[in-house]
Amino acid sequence: MAHRAVDDQQNQTASESPRVTVRYWAAARAAAGVDEETIFGRNVAEVLTAAVRAHDGDLRFERVLRLSSILVGEAPVGTRELETVVVESGDVLEILPPFAGG
Repeated sequence: MAHRAVDDQQNQTASESPRVTVRYWAAARAAAGVDEETIFGRNVAEVLTAAVRAHDGDLRFERVLRLSSILVGEAPVGTRELETVVVESGDVLEILPPFAGG
């Protein structure tokens, strides 16, 4: 799979929002169809909204995102409100879907 840069006209322009790499794992990667993509957003909520838009509102992709754990760098977002988790240019969001087994 590959990397994709997302040009989302409904999202903020590059000069207004940080450029973030979103990296998908396992089922999230399968739903996204790429290993990672570059998306603009000021916080985790904006980045995920832009990602869903970039995938044409694909319900499977959106569901996987909703069920996934999210890391910003190595820090888990956990139960924090996504709008309150600010991102900076160069940050990497890791999308980790639930894994079977234990």
